[in-house]
Amino acid sequence: MIRLFSIYYPIRTLVLLGGEALLVWTSFLAATLWQHPEDSYVLLNYEGGHFKILAGTIAVLVFSHLFDLYEPAQWNARGELYFRLLMVPGILALLTAVVAYVFPRALIGNNTMVLGLLLVTAALFAWRLVYAWLAQSSYLRERVYVLGLGERAQRLVNGLRTRAELGVEVAGWSGNVEGALTREAIAAHLVELIREHRVHRVIVAMEDRRGTLPVMEMLQLRLNGVTIEEATSWLEKISGRIEVDNLYPSWLIFAEGFRFSASFMLLRRLFSISVSAILLLLVLPVIPLVILAIKLDSKGPILYRQKRIGLANKVFYCYKFRTMRPDAESDTGPTWAGDDDPRITRVGHFLRKSRLDEIPQLWCVVKGDMAFVGPRPERPEFVDMLSKAIQYYPVRSAVRPGITGWAQIHGRDAIPWPKRFELDAWYIEHWSLGLDARIVARTALDLFRERPEPIVDEMNIARAKARQNT
Repeated sequence: MIRLFSIYYPIRTLVLLGGEALLVWTSFLAATLWQHPEDSYVLLNYEGGHFKILAGTIAVLVFSHLFDLYEPAQWNARGELYFRLLMVPGILALLTAVVAYVFPRALIGNNTMVLGLLLVTAALFAWRLVYAWLAQSSYLRERVYVLGLGERAQRLVNGLRTRAELGVEVAGWSGNVEGALTREAIAAHLVELIREHRVHRVIVAMEDRRGTLPVMEMLQLRLNGVTIEEATSWLEKISGRIEVDNLYPSWLIFAEGFRFSASFMLLRRLFSISVSAILLLLVLPVIPLVILAIKLDSKGPILYRQKRIGLANKVFYCYKFRTMRPDAESDTGPTWAGDDDPRITRVGHFLRKSRLDEIPQLWCVVKGDMAFVGPRPERPEFVDMLSKAIQYYPVRSAVRPGITGWAQIHGRDAIPWPKRFELDAWYIEHWSLGLDARIVARTALDLFRERPEPIVDEMNIARAKARQNT
């Protein structure tokens, strides 16, 4: 760890950021020298060339941050990292085209910027490969101590040891303490390991902390620059969901995520409108065919509207192309539907499988009732039931519901409801432009895959339990 301006930063993060900034600057500078070998001195020193290159470098770093490229815990695969890397120069190319049209003198030259972005793309890919090799060295890996016992602590230790991209080395944990597991024994083991192995971080994974948590020793370590963290944050990095069963209410209050500033919400809204408008234009030729198929297949309205719960628990109407017979819930009342539900029409089966039934929801996004990415909106009857059955469930209403989301790309309909909520809560905490772009790309790929079979029985059991509690 290195201390700058009274804040401790991991060395690996500074190496990654510093190396990337240097390479991006060099790429734009090389492009200028290549395109203007004779006039480069004038362009750089008398026409603000150095400041323009600095602005381009800062733009690359800012967009890399927005796409979580400095947070290895967000990468589940190497291909995902490369996808995010490509998004940065892609968006910058679009912005450069707009700037060149509105303020042509703001750029060093159109060809120079095109060449610069190509060099930046190559440099970003090359640097990440080099950094992946450098990150394996012990000097750039953070050493941690897991303070805790039991299944949760063991699971955390195993997860940290298998996720090499997190850049973490487990120097020890309380499970290796010899003798009686008293507060004094745990404190002695912790202090000894930190002194011998220069531990940078202590992760607290104790289920029962009364009488065993070495508070004073941990406070002294904190004052000496050792980071003290709760296990919940690291378990969610490993699993991609928040484990509600082991969650302390204080963690939700003091967690670093759950960012709901005006700028973040505006950015999320602009992203949703842009993606929805583009998709509406693309599917416009298909809409008349879908309408004709529905009318020929069965009697009833083309669109089906249903009350759903949205942002801040407000009720709105969600629209879909009708896939069931008009009297589908006349006998059963509000009920979840499975893929083999007899109420679904022949055309409805095709629309559900191809996701074409959800096209009208794009209009809900444009209206502002929904976002393109977010937790799926649920009906008021189900929200009441789930709020009683699942702790912290109202957290979902902090953001607009979405057409697709983190739980959807993880097989939403094929996992139990508590796990779905944990995935949704993780998304709300970690929302970013890069995460939304990743979900949209994954959703596009899932269109060509078989839809998982819904767990209807589990849903009905949960609903019955909730009724009993009332």
